[in-house]
Amino acid sequence: MKLRAIRENHLYSKAYSKGNKYVGHNIVVYVLKDYAAKRLANANPQKEKINRVGITVTKKLGGAVARNRAKRIIREGYRLCDKKTPIKRGFLIVIVARGGILRAGAKDIESELASAFKKLSMNV
Repeated sequence: MKLRAIRENHLYSKAYSKGNKYVGHNIVVYVLKDYAAKRLANANPQKEKINRVGITVTKKLGGAVARNRAKRIIREGYRLCDKKTPIKRGFLIVIVARGGILRAGAKDIESELASAFKKLSMNV
């Protein structure tokens, strides 16, 4: 299933201020219960709750090519993590890239996301 992106700035702000946080070497993960999940599930053809995922990468990490590479690595790491151990549905998940992500691979990010979701009790 394709990721559903967070597009509204206020949802990022809410996740930062009220969400649970995990800080790792390459990423920071914020998780907050999505109160619009039930409404979005009814609009979904499968009628199931989904996670909305937001990925942020600052300009400090590099130019557009480096930032897009970091986002691709995070997306693939999230996909692998969700495939291996399913994640609870109906949450806002914001993943922020940190400095070491450009030297990391998708497998490294997958293991870091797995430990983040385990600590934040997001595994099913």
